[in-house]
Amino acid sequence: MDDEPDVVEFGIAAVDARLESADVSFPATASDLESQFGDMDVPYDAAGHAIEFTEALSETGRTQFESEQDLLNALHPVFERQRRTASTSILSQLRSLVPF
Repeated sequence: MDDEPDVVEFGIAAVDARLESADVSFPATASDLESQFGDMDVPYDAAGHAIEFTEALSETGRTQFESEQDLLNALHPVFERQRRTASTSILSQLRSLVPF
């Protein structure tokens, strides 16, 4: 039995974990990354809300990323916007009141 706690990765941590296991080299274009990761869903909060990687990538407004850190820095505000939008919805507020 594993004594390590389960870790829920979301946002740039989830993208970083997937980049580590993928064969991606930088600099990379948005097209390169889209073809590598396809329609992969990336959770952006601990509640499991997700956005397609291609959608998040297009929201950066960028076509080229010089490094992995450059990509993560560009994606961070996209995930933060999504997280804020989800947390302010009435349904999300009601869910936060339910203990399960």
